[in-house]
Amino acid sequence: MELECINRVELRGIVGTSRVTEVGDRNLINFSLATNYAYKDKDGYPVIETWHTCSAWAGREDDLTMYRKGTPLHIEGRIRNIRYTDANGCERTTLEVVASKVERVERSVTPV
Repeated sequence: MELECINRVELRGIVGTSRVTEVGDRNLINFSLATNYAYKDKDGYPVIETWHTCSAWAGREDDLTMYRKGTPLHIEGRIRNIRYTDANGCERTTLEVVASKVERVERSVTPV
């Protein structure tokens, strides 16, 4: 029996920093997304995981204002491992979400 592998991620959060790079006739957008997931560690201390590194491709005529700081987004995509050597010569690995679908969402307002 062959195992079907799935690499899919879905996030909803707020854009932090973003950078647009022109590549040919398209734009590569690298941005951070805050999701604020909270839990307690093994000693009972609160831990908040917040920032995700993301990237997305867009056409030259696409609206890039959705990648401005503070914009709420819903993204779907896949996780990619990136290996690099830092300035001190240490091998590092980081995860990046490569978005295949990006949508602006309305901020939900919670009644007081």
